[in-house]
Amino acid sequence: MSRLVTIYGGSGFVGRYVAQRLAKEGWRIRIACRRPNEALFICPYGTVGQIEPVLCNIRNEASVRAAMRGADAVVNCVGILANRGPNRFDSVHVEGAGIVARCAAALGVRRLVHISALGADSGSKSGYARSKAAGEAAVLAAFPEAMILRPAVIFGPEDQFFNKFAGMSVMSPILAIAGGETKFQPVYVDDVAKAAVMGVDGAAKGIYELGGPDVETLRELMQRLLRVIDRKRPVVNLPWFLAAPVAALADAAQAVTFGLFTNRLLTRDQLRNLYTDNVVSPGAGDFAALGITPTPMSAIMADYLWRFRPNGQYDAIQASAKNLRKAS
Repeated sequence: MSRLVTIYGGSGFVGRYVAQRLAKEGWRIRIACRRPNEALFICPYGTVGQIEPVLCNIRNEASVRAAMRGADAVVNCVGILANRGPNRFDSVHVEGAGIVARCAAALGVRRLVHISALGADSGSKSGYARSKAAGEAAVLAAFPEAMILRPAVIFGPEDQFFNKFAGMSVMSPILAIAGGETKFQPVYVDDVAKAAVMGVDGAAKGIYELGGPDVETLRELMQRLLRVIDRKRPVVNLPWFLAAPVAALADAAQAVTFGLFTNRLLTRDQLRNLYTDNVVSPGAGDFAALGITPTPMSAIMADYLWRFRPNGQYDAIQASAKNLRKAS
């Protein structure tokens, strides 16, 4: 019988790429998520019956255990960027991660890969960063041999980074940001998946910080983005005294409406993170230690951000046709 892996959050941004790679290797895959009917799009990644979405809430130990039963390996890709409803940083990143690790140890799972985040720090001012560090500690306490991946800001077709800012640039005559001089090291989502698969296969373990080959300030990343989507917008860096009230008002609007308004603009916790460099630490285990060459942004961004260009793909198609005519 082929090997079985359970991927918690397998229908999410990172999880679907991990699933696709493991399916190619012949693994049977359980996609553990809150809405399995919305995860059916992953099934064609494998052969008929190879991939099975199952109902699971990472905050519920019984459902975590049921989704894991019989698994040889586990990947935990569950994470949130902001507190919303019952999904809080502590309940998801700490308690949920701990539940997955304890169940893995109790059920005799051979390998566990936990997706954390670059900048996880128990002493951070950000609740997100503190919870990621506490989650790592909970995982290692229960499953010391776990592989922990700390990716930087992740980019790719379904990302919530470049897509978000590209959408803002379409709607606004300026591109307003906070923390414009903070350094970032964006990493391609499929490179993170490659690293996770190495952990599932038993080729690596330990803690790895994953960043791409390019290190740029947030302002430089936005300027790169605008060039890719062929839009001219001034990039305006909001000082703290202007950004903080905006974030506070957006958080307050979400609170007073009991979540009817969802703050997808900027939370106070995200603002705190924006003033800390998000780059790989010197001497940390990284892609080089895994034998993976990270993908540059220039090789990927245009492939999925073309829809934000004024003429979509038309200009690129027209230029390609002209080049073909010249060549002939």
